[in-house]
Amino acid sequence: MAFIDPTQWSKKENYQFLTTAVTPRPIAWVTSLSSKGILNAAPFSYFNLISADPPLLSVSIGRRAGELKDTARNISETGEFVVHVVDEDNVGASNETAANLPANESEVVKTGLTEKDSHRVAVPSLKESRIRLECRLEKHLTFEGKEAMTDVIIGEIVGYDVDDEILTGDNTVDIAKLKPVSRLGGKQYASLGAVFEIDRPN
Repeated sequence: MAFIDPTQWSKKENYQFLTTAVTPRPIAWVTSLSSKGILNAAPFSYFNLISADPPLLSVSIGRRAGELKDTARNISETGEFVVHVVDEDNVGASNETAANLPANESEVVKTGLTEKDSHRVAVPSLKESRIRLECRLEKHLTFEGKEAMTDVIIGEIVGYDVDDEILTGDNTVDIAKLKPVSRLGGKQYASLGAVFEIDRPN
């Protein structure tokens, strides 16, 4: 076994290791609204659920040259956002929204995505996603590293907007129909693959 001290590695080295070691990772495809009404969309793979009661999730957003990215800034200003599940049908569009656009340009417009009114938040959702988690900002944490800063957004999910075709009678999602996609390292993604069950011990 090799022991590595992360403080001896650069940000790039730590990033490359972590994104290939901790896989697969779910992708948060986030829409947020600027104070000027520009709808932003961007994918983030430092993301996961925190709790079911209350329903909470977290999205980690690295800063660019010390400046807040549009998503983090929009959420901190408006207090609302929507997380969309990325699947095999929309992963290409999700990746397109990762382009670095000026704050006054919308990735949604540029990519030709379809806006949809949300139920509980003012931020529009994307029709192209079959699961949309409407969120309100619970906490905005900031962490400073030796080379960069990171904003961690914790949101309370205030509404689930789910395609009827993938919702089962027992309020679970049929993942075979959803066809979720996960993030690996570099340019790699993964589809669902083999599914197996293991009974939990008593």
